[in-house]
Amino acid sequence: MPAARESLLDAAYTALTERAWAAVRMVDVAAAAGVSRQTLYNEFGSKEGLARALVRRETDHYLAGVARALSQGAPAAGTGGDAAGRVAAAAAWTLRTARANPLVRAALTGCWGDRLPTPAVAVGEPAPPPAARPGIPVQRTAPPGDGLLPGPAELVGRFCDQAVAALEPDWPEEQLPALGTACETAARLTLACVVAPVTPGAAPSPGCVRAQRSRREWEAEVVVRLVRGAFARLPADGRTADVQPGEQC
Repeated sequence: MPAARESLLDAAYTALTERAWAAVRMVDVAAAAGVSRQTLYNEFGSKEGLARALVRRETDHYLAGVARALSQGAPAAGTGGDAAGRVAAAAAWTLRTARANPLVRAALTGCWGDRLPTPAVAVGEPAPPPAARPGIPVQRTAPPGDGLLPGPAELVGRFCDQAVAALEPDWPEEQLPALGTACETAARLTLACVVAPVTPGAAPSPGCVRAQRSRREWEAEVVVRLVRGAFARLPADGRTADVQPGEQC
């Protein structure tokens, strides 16, 4: 029941934005989705299974957004195009999503607060089956696909892999190792901005005039500067750039 599954996940996410996960009741999730409680248990097996499926969906949506950002501005055949700009767009999407979505932020950082599903469930560690209680439908084991969930290392790796896959067709084979290094550096710098968010008032780029900006604008400016720095010695034509003393990268 794909439609019912999505409705249940939507209802669970809405409930999580309103109260701590421990206070979210399965009966309320089912009612909000317009299905029976038995349907909810048939679909996810338990509250733990629902949590795993919800985290999986949100991280999959995040990674799909990374792919979309990387696909924008694809270059003409035979040219490298603005590789740094495409990766910077994916980095900016990461910051926006981590700010708006607590599950994606927790998956990227590994920091699961009291309001979220427990870390043991989030990283895919098996949870003991709950004891049967009167009036609670029989619970089954959640399907394997809802089990192991991506953590920070896997998400950074998948960001990097997607970036390399999107860019490598336009790069000379001898430059692919350097491209991989630049993509990994950009991915890790992006994660650093999620873990330690940029605050207004941080040092601007050299030569930039300070102006009133929102926190989101500051974050976008900083992550773009960092990503472009990671690609500064990797020009679009695949040749190694020689940076002269005193030259800005």
